[in-house]
Amino acid sequence: MAVLRSDLNRKILLGGTAKSPDDVIFLHKLGLRFAEITIMNPADFRLLHDKYRALPRVGDFFYLCHGPREGDPNDLHTLETIYLPKLLQILDIMPELEMRLLTLHLWMDPRFVSEEAVAYKISFLTRIIQRASGSGIVVCLENLSENVVHLAEVFAAVPQLNLTLDLGHAELLSKENTSFGFLENCPDRIKHIHLHDNHGGTSPDDDLHLPPGEGKIDFQKIFQRLHAVHYTETITLELQPGQIESCLGYVKRLVYPTEYQEGTSDERYHQNSSL
Repeated sequence: MAVLRSDLNRKILLGGTAKSPDDVIFLHKLGLRFAEITIMNPADFRLLHDKYRALPRVGDFFYLCHGPREGDPNDLHTLETIYLPKLLQILDIMPELEMRLLTLHLWMDPRFVSEEAVAYKISFLTRIIQRASGSGIVVCLENLSENVVHLAEVFAAVPQLNLTLDLGHAELLSKENTSFGFLENCPDRIKHIHLHDNHGGTSPDDDLHLPPGEGKIDFQKIFQRLHAVHYTETITLELQPGQIESCLGYVKRLVYPTEYQEGTSDERYHQNSSL
């Protein structure tokens, strides 16, 4: 059953990336609240669809969706004839699993993407949001290398578009983590967060997806700002299951600073599972 959250006593919900039904079971046993399931190819996902539906989701555990990569960000023909149909199929699948949020990869950085492609993608996003609105699905664009200035035109043109703020991506191609610009200028757009670490850098190879605390990102400063703007949505640990388990205590101290003090047992945050 989909979770309806009251504005009263809201708090950040932690989840993790799931690439299989077994990952979902593992995340639930860790006491996480949701799984963000990646759907790279809707046709292939259909083979696992019934297994995901059959999992007995105890309590209010729920699913979010991460869409596929777009391919060549400047190839408008491929975007229209291959990527768009995939996303439309995913939007049909999501209500069947009560997935309530879709994160999209759609590169908008004018340093790498042509003006023509950016204009096309604004129209593309408008169509996706119109289709998603009928099912109540929240659509979020994920920052890849863009900063808040790069996405200002996109947000102005597509008022219903939201943001998945990827804190790891925000460390790349920038002297300062670009999450601060988004938190300062458009905090209300941020409906989801991806959490992972790296050592900075200038290429996709530098997007290491390390457990938080193993790279150079100043998460203490970022989470201080997140709490200052009263962020109370969802955060996905975008890591392998074993990595999630290894860093969960550190992450909880960032996310719940008043509830989870140094040295407090993890057990108070774990839930019994019958999965």
